[in-house]
Amino acid sequence: MSTRVRSLLAAAAVTAVAASSLTVMAHSAAPASFYDIETKALDGKPGNLAQYKGKVALVVNVASKCGYTPQYAGLEKLYRELQPKGVVVLGFPSNDFGGQEPGTAAEIQEFCKLTYDVTFPMFEKVVTKAGAAQSPIYKFLGAYGKLPAWNFAKYVVDKNGQIVAFFPSAVTPESKELRDAIAKALTN
Repeated sequence: MSTRVRSLLAAAAVTAVAASSLTVMAHSAAPASFYDIETKALDGKPGNLAQYKGKVALVVNVASKCGYTPQYAGLEKLYRELQPKGVVVLGFPSNDFGGQEPGTAAEIQEFCKLTYDVTFPMFEKVVTKAGAAQSPIYKFLGAYGKLPAWNFAKYVVDKNGQIVAFFPSAVTPESKELRDAIAKALTN
């Protein structure tokens, strides 16, 4: 085999590897928007986050057996009050902290409805902690630089699906700072 043929074969191999790498990178690239992420609703049906594009979302990792669980009442009140203005509360159950969300999807749904009359959208259980098992939702949210340290951490996501604020668990749905962040996201 001539040197020229070997050079052409080598160049073709490098090009093929580069093209393959670009394809892999394109398929594994992070979503551009929170609303581009695919998930499932608590009932197991597709949870189409794209339906919330154009709204401000308050994303919360929730748990049924936590000291912060009474925040469900405030989250529901906020949802009912601000939904007509374009705000949606999205609940993502997580068993990451203290095993405080051990229930099945049906048990979580029943608890939320009977105890707090939750009507805001609830989704399948997620893993919030960084690592191989982390849910895509929290991979995206974690890119903001903050992950929940406990249940009921809150992210404000703007109309375009970008994170604009993070609040730790102790910040309640009634707090001025949270409400101000939501109001600001609504005006932008």
